[in-house]
Amino acid sequence: MGMKREDTAMKLGLYSITYLGLWYRGEALTLPQMITRAKEYGYDGIEIDGKRPHGNPLDWATARCHDLRARAEGEGIEIYAVAANNDFSNPVPEVREAQICFVRDLIRMTADFGAPTLRVFLAWWGVTRHPQLATYDIAEGYWPIVHERFSTEEIWDWCREALIECSRYAGDAGVTLALQNHKPLINDHNDLLRMVGEVDSPHLKLCLDAPLMPDRSAAGIRAGAQAVGPLQVLTHFGGEFARRPDGSIHGFERNDGVIGEDTNAYYRDFVRAMREIDYDGYIGYELCHQLPVIHGQTVDIGFADTNARLAAEFMRDLIQAEAGVLTRPRS
Repeated sequence: MGMKREDTAMKLGLYSITYLGLWYRGEALTLPQMITRAKEYGYDGIEIDGKRPHGNPLDWATARCHDLRARAEGEGIEIYAVAANNDFSNPVPEVREAQICFVRDLIRMTADFGAPTLRVFLAWWGVTRHPQLATYDIAEGYWPIVHERFSTEEIWDWCREALIECSRYAGDAGVTLALQNHKPLINDHNDLLRMVGEVDSPHLKLCLDAPLMPDRSAAGIRAGAQAVGPLQVLTHFGGEFARRPDGSIHGFERNDGVIGEDTNAYYRDFVRAMREIDYDGYIGYELCHQLPVIHGQTVDIGFADTNARLAAEFMRDLIQAEAGVLTRPRS
C-alpha cells in the first residue's frame, strides 16, 4: 500500500493551432494575444505551432524569442513546447534534408523560447488552404501517391535516420524531442516505442495522445500509458465542448461535420492513466479539425474562444477529480 504524490497533477496548456486562423473564419491571433487568452481562460502555458503566422523559425530570431519569453513569464504563462509539422518520409533526399534543416531551426527556436520540448512527427501529410480554410483532404490524397512505390520499412528507415540526426541537434541545444503517435506511419504506442528504441537517444521521448490511440477503451488507454511510462513528456486533447443544462460540460468529436464519439469517458480514463504513471507534464488543448458551417459560413473565432474556455474548465475539473481519487492510499 502506498500514497500517491499530490504534486503529480498534469498542467493545462493551450496549443496555438487553436488560434492559427486555419479552421475558423477570421484572422489568427498573434502569440502575445495567445498568451493573454491562455491566462484569461485559466491555462498554465502555451504550445507554439511551428508554422506561420505563429512559430516559423524564419520569423523568430533569438532576440525576438527572448522578448516573447519575457512577456509570457510576466503574465505567469509558460511556453512549454513548440510543435513541428515535419515530414521525414519523403522519397526525395533533398526534401528530407530540407525537413531536417527545418527541425534543426525549430530546435534552436524552442531553446530560445525557453521551452523544454519540441513535438515531432515521423511522417505528416499536412494541411492546405482551399480556398480559404484548412482541409486535410488534398494532402492526404497525394501522400499515398508519393509513397506507393516504397515499402513501409524503407520509409521507416528514412524517418529513423532523420530522427537520429535531429536528436543530436536537440541534445546540443538542451531540448527534448517528443515523438507523437500521429499517423501516417505510426499506428499505436508500440510503434512509438519501437522508434525510440531504434534511435536510442536520451533526447527523444514520447507524446502519447488519447484521441490518436486506436484502442480508447479504459484497458487500452491504461496499457498504452503503462507501456510508455516515464518516456511520456507531452500530451494533447481536443474536440468540442458544450455546457449541459445542469452546468456540466459535454465533450465530443466532430468528423466531416458530423458529431461523433463522446470524449468524457476516455479523457477521464486517460487522465487517470497519466496519474498512475506519475506524469505531471502538460496536456494541451487543440481545436484542429473542420468546424461547423452555420447559415452557409464556417464559424468564426468566437467558436474557438468558447471551446478553449470550456476545454480548460472541463480538463481542469477532470485533473482535480482524478487527483482526489488517486491521492488516497492504494493497495
